[in-house]
Amino acid sequence: MCKCIGCGVLLQNEDSNALGYTRNILNKFCERCFRINNYNDYKFVVKDNADFINILTDINKTNDLVVLVVDLFNINKNIEDINKYIKNNILLVLTKRDLIPKSCYDKKLIEYFSNYNLNIIDTVIVSSINNYNFDTLYDKILKYKNSSNVYFVGYTNSGKSTLINKIIYNYSDISSMITTSSLPNTTIDTISIKLSNELTLIDTPGLLDNFDIINHIDPSLIKKVIPTNEIKPATYQIKCFQSIFLDDLLRIDFLSNSNVTFYISNKININRVYKNTSNLANLKKYEFELLKDQDIVIQGLGFIKFASEGKVILYLNEYTRVFIRKSLI
Repeated sequence: MCKCIGCGVLLQNEDSNALGYTRNILNKFCERCFRINNYNDYKFVVKDNADFINILTDINKTNDLVVLVVDLFNINKNIEDINKYIKNNILLVLTKRDLIPKSCYDKKLIEYFSNYNLNIIDTVIVSSINNYNFDTLYDKILKYKNSSNVYFVGYTNSGKSTLINKIIYNYSDISSMITTSSLPNTTIDTISIKLSNELTLIDTPGLLDNFDIINHIDPSLIKKVIPTNEIKPATYQIKCFQSIFLDDLLRIDFLSNSNVTFYISNKININRVYKNTSNLANLKKYEFELLKDQDIVIQGLGFIKFASEGKVILYLNEYTRVFIRKSLI
């Protein structure tokens, strides 16, 4: 019984429509991972969180270090739910530092997470793209681990597998890499990577957020929605009764004068409308009153910072989570 080294699924050569299929059972990768890696051809996998929760429950039976990987650009509202399943010490790793404007200091970002009720023993900010802070991360993993096993957990698309691949590249001679993509459910089961006799990294499937926008838009738009370069904040002085459109994904009607900054992918178009319009009015309607220095977060799409109080109406698909939080930046 061999596992695909890319996604962790058990390999099989009997059913080409089932997970783990490979023409040759001696191959290292299943056909799905092979096509993702070589042709960027992604095959969707429908899964729920039951398997992930079972994995967390098993981790809780150990005293092993847990590395919780969080995407700084897309912080999940329910991140504290990890506490329901594991009580292990958590090394918090904040990924995708390269997406957040350089003007925002690391210290401020780390302090922000003191608002969360997590069993955090330390925090590191990294960028896998820029190889930023990986020596610090590696030293802390060695410092805090309680056995050779270290588990990596997080939501889908948090950058977990990419981060592990960077550790493999930096600190071992292993040539095999975990399969990564911008779409959910790339990792199917746990993957163990033995770097040395003293350290084994265990990748786990990402916890699926059913309310993330990428689960509810056409796959062709995902690369547009997920940023790949440093966000260029877009600040607007908005007059009452003006509207802002983010492509055909979101409409915001401003019911008061507002000073707002958009933190979204640079590939998304922002259009200001100065008169009444019916565009996107068929989408679900949300009403919010915001205080100074609060964000509206559209899960998976980005966030909007309010530098002053404001009252708005949002039009968005009914399946994507929208919530207010203290401003990140």
